[in-house]
This record gives sequence, structure tokens and C-alpha cells, in this order.
Amino acid sequence: MSIKKQIVIIRGGSTFNTYKDYLLFLRNLKINLNKYRKITWKNSLQRELGNKFDVLFPNMPNPTNAKYTEWEIVFKKIAPLLKNNIILIGHSLGAIFLAKYLSKNNFPKKILATLLIAAPYDDKNAKEFLGDFILPKSLDKLNKQSKKIFLYQSKDDLIVPYINLEKYKKSLPNAVIREFKKRGHFNQSRFPELIRDIKNL
Repeated sequence: MSIKKQIVIIRGGSTFNTYKDYLLFLRNLKINLNKYRKITWKNSLQRELGNKFDVLFPNMPNPTNAKYTEWEIVFKKIAPLLKNNIILIGHSLGAIFLAKYLSKNNFPKKILATLLIAAPYDDKNAKEFLGDFILPKSLDKLNKQSKKIFLYQSKDDLIVPYINLEKYKKSLPNAVIREFKKRGHFNQSRFPELIRDIKNL
């Protein structure tokens, strides 16, 4: 019986400079019930990959007003429970979280691949403040710990501008690059290119 490959997905979130800014965001928030029904590629990943994979979605603390330190505490508790040859996927704030975490910490398991989707590199060209999610100067430890690294970016992403990918290319020169023209922030229902990359690992 073959062992299932484990996948951990760290989803995105928002950060705010002050608590006052966060409250202002909540007060101005427009609710659309259709958003609560939306199925994205994350929801369908287990079904599309099949029973050879085990997809996990850890809930990071308060993703609407995220703090790196809080996410790090929780992820450090999760990491030892995972299997070797883990596949780590981060989307948006979840991607920069993984990049920072794996550049600062020794991961206790072997990492088969790290897949970073629409990853902010810094907040110089971003609409959102990144708070304590800012990357360290070097991503060498991430390079050494992950057997393979994939970067996914769309040229029309309005949340994480394309220039972020150019910065990652310099810091992660051996990464496999997947560029798209019209995928926005990758909030689509299906992600066949991601599925293919995972199955080919």
C-alpha cells in the first residue's frame, strides 16, 4: 500500500498597520453572500488530486488581521506532526509566510516541494501593509530546505503586482516559474497547472 503524499495549504489573509485601521476596514466592509458560496481551487484540490494525496488546511490565527508571530507559533506546533516529503503550498499572505518561516526556521521534516502562489515579496508596490510578514534579507535556508520550489504569478494581479515575482527570481534562482497573463490573484475555481505540477513531483 503506497503512502499518501501530504499537502499543507496556508491560505492568505490581511494585515493592518494599527487596530484602528482594522476596525475601519470592518466598518467599511461590504458583505456579498455569493462570496460565501464560492468554490475555489483550494476547496477542490483534494477531489482533483485523488486518494494518493492528503490535503490539510490549517486555520491560521485571525487571518483578517494577521500577525506573523501568531502564525509562526501555530505552524511550529503543526510541523512536527507532518510526514516526510511534505508538499507546502502558500497563497498570497500564506506564501510570504512560508517563505519567511522556511528562511528563519529549521523545518523538522523533509520538504518535497514548496509552491508559492501570488506571493508578496515586500510591501513597496503592494496595496496592503505586510506588517511583520516582511522577509529576511536572505532566503538561502528556504533554498536549502525545499527540494523544489515553484513560483506562480499572473501579470494582471492587482493585489500582488508582478514585480514581486521578479524579486523572488533573484532570491530563489533555482525556482520553477509559472507565469500567467489573466489569472488575477488566482481566485479561480480550478488550477490545472498546479494539479499537474503536484502530480509530477
